Amino acid sequence: MRILVSGSSGFIGKSLLPLLNARGHSIIRLTRKQPLSNPQDISWDPASETAPHLGEERVDAVIHLAGENIAAGRWTAERKLRIRQSRVLGTRLLCRALARVPQPPRTFLCASALGYYGNRGSEWLTEEGPAGSGFLAEVCQAWEAESVEAKHWGARVVHLRFGIALGCEGGMLQRILPIFRNGLGGPIGAGEHYMSWIAIDDLTEAVLHCVSNAAVDGPVNIAGPNPITNREFARSLGKVLGRLAFLAMPAVAARLMFGEMAGELLLASQRAIPVRLNRSGFQFKFPALDSALRHLLGR
Repeated sequence: MRILVSGSSGFIGKSLLPLLNARGHSIIRLTRKQPLSNPQDISWDPASETAPHLGEERVDAVIHLAGENIAAGRWTAERKLRIRQSRVLGTRLLCRALARVPQPPRTFLCASALGYYGNRGSEWLTEEGPAGSGFLAEVCQAWEAESVEAKHWGARVVHLRFGIALGCEGGMLQRILPIFRNGLGGPIGAGEHYMSWIAIDDLTEAVLHCVSNAAVDGPVNIAGPNPITNREFARSLGKVLGRLAFLAMPAVAARLMFGEMAGELLLASQRAIPVRLNRSGFQFKFPALDSALRHLLGR
């Protein structure tokens, strides 16, 4: 297939593109980089508030991953606006451009997140569940609402509700590895909040599964089948590294350091299960955390 990909320079995008290439797909990247390194790529900056110029070449599917990094710094009012606009306005502009091409793509995958459900304690979360409350939940709801516009030209729309992607090249694991390797890691707060994680290898395969499987539609929890508590995660990572992992960060310290972001990213509890992936026949290579970490860390 010819696949248009936005957000290809992010952690997930960098991991996904080699897999798409390996499976024989032709990739067109929407990129902010200038000059373009590939003549097929298309230059676009969503912050310019203009739709990209897509030309008239056929595109079979779109994987829209672009969005401001939510963990890059403290959430000031300005950063929260950028986080929201990069997703909501960016998706609106992209859908507007796609609607104008001679042959609009029949498949539109748009990133979202398990933040859609908000902080839900130990409740099991499936794709059928209601939205939660909070800044990230509101952003995800608005984000998904914009991507539904692709249905107007007959596209199959999939909302990729990403859990915590584990990989050594980016994301949470890359940030905390130095701390745990030095024996300074541990749970955050009481450590009883749930983490819905997925190994980056399974994540990229799940995205490709959603691209190629016409039966997959609507919201899909891109998370592994075995969510664990933050305390269990710290213990498992410490064991794989051969380090102690008992130095907890008090919740009050996390809130003082990171502000609102701590409550919604570091301390929020989401216990999601991938019902739609399971029903559509997707097979996880790394369903257990210990084996996933050993694979990722070469241990």
